[in-house]
Amino acid sequence: MNFEHTEDRRMLADTLDRFIAEQYGFGTRDRIARSDEGFSREHWSQLAEIGALGALFPEDEGGLGGAGFDVAVVFESLGKGLVVEPFLGALIVGRAIAKAGNGAQKEGMAGLIDGSTVAALAHEEPGSHYEPTLASARAERSGEGWLLRGAKAVVQQGALADLLLVSARTSGADGDAEGISLFLVPGDAPGLTWRSYAKIDGGRAAELTLEGVRVDADALLGTEGAGAPILEHAVGWGLLALAAESLGAMEVAKRDTLEYLRIRKQFGVPIGSFQALQHRMADLLLEIEQARSAVINAAAAIDAGERVDREKALSAAKYSIGRIGTRVAEECIQLHGGIGMTWELPLSHYAKRLVMIDHQLGDEDHHLARYIALGQEAVQ
Repeated sequence: MNFEHTEDRRMLADTLDRFIAEQYGFGTRDRIARSDEGFSREHWSQLAEIGALGALFPEDEGGLGGAGFDVAVVFESLGKGLVVEPFLGALIVGRAIAKAGNGAQKEGMAGLIDGSTVAALAHEEPGSHYEPTLASARAERSGEGWLLRGAKAVVQQGALADLLLVSARTSGADGDAEGISLFLVPGDAPGLTWRSYAKIDGGRAAELTLEGVRVDADALLGTEGAGAPILEHAVGWGLLALAAESLGAMEVAKRDTLEYLRIRKQFGVPIGSFQALQHRMADLLLEIEQARSAVINAAAAIDAGERVDREKALSAAKYSIGRIGTRVAEECIQLHGGIGMTWELPLSHYAKRLVMIDHQLGDEDHHLARYIALGQEAVQ
C-alpha cells in the first residue's frame, strides 16, 4: 500500500505550515491562547480561507477532501503550531451532521466549512470518565419540540460556540447504548448557562448547564434514541484528528530537542555528543515513528475498514499517542534540563499539549480496554 501523500495534500500541508510559521508564531499563539476568547476569529477565518476546514469534509458535503489522510494532514500541521482554534468541534459536529442530518441540517454545514459557524460537542458529563454511553442529561417531548435538562463538562470553546451537538437520554438507564438522542442546539438558546475557564494547555473550555432548554422538533439529529452509533462515528474522526495533532507536536518537540543537544555545551563539547543522551534520543525517534505508523493505520482504516477494524485502529492510535506523547514530553524536558520547564520556552507548552491530548476523548487506559473489548466482540 502506498502511503505517500497526493500532490494536493502535500500542497495543503505546505500552505498550512507556511501560514503557521509566518502568521502564527509562538508569541502570537501564546497571546491568542491566553486571551478572553481563547482563539482568534481573524486567524480562524484565514485558516478557513486557505482550505483547512474544507479539507475535513467530502466534496458531496461541500468540502474539499474529507478522507482520513486529509484530516491527518490538517491536524498534523495544526499540532506543529499548537493551534487553538476550534477545528476539532467543527470536525466532530460536521461529521455527525453528514452521517445523520436531514437536508436542512446539512445545509448548515456550509457555515462550518467557511468558518462562520463555531461548533462544539457537548457530550461528556461530570463523572462520566470517558464512557461513551453514560449520559444522564434528559430530553423529553414538549409540544412539537423537546425540552433538555442536564449538565455537560469540558465543552471545548463551548461558551463561544454558535452550534452545539448535545447528547441527551430520551429513554433507558444512564449507561444504556439505546436511548441516547442527539440535538443541534444554538449556542444562545434560552436556558443555557456557562462557566468558562482557561485550559492548562491553552484555549478555553466550559461547563454547560441546560435548564429547560427548549428546541424545535427539527433539532433532533437522526432517529430518536439511536444517537450512540452516530456519536461513535463522529468521535472516531476526532480520535484520528487528535492522534495526528499529537504527532505534529511530537515532531516539533523532537526538532527543538535535537537542536538544543547540538548547541548546549558542557565540558567544552555539545551535550549531544554524550552517548547516553544519544541513546535516549534514538529511542525517542523510534517511538515517534511508531506513533506515525499508528496514525497512518487509523487514517487508512477510517475510510475502508469495517466497524470493528475501524474502531480498533482508532483506539490503537489514541492509545499509542497517549503513551508515546507523554514519554516525548517527559524526555524532551529532561534533555533540556531546567530550562525545559520555563514558560518562555515553547517546549514546555508542547509538553503540556501532548499530555492533555491523552485526556481528550479517552485516555490511554480507556482505549487499551476498548481495544481489547473490540477484539473480543469480533470473535464472538
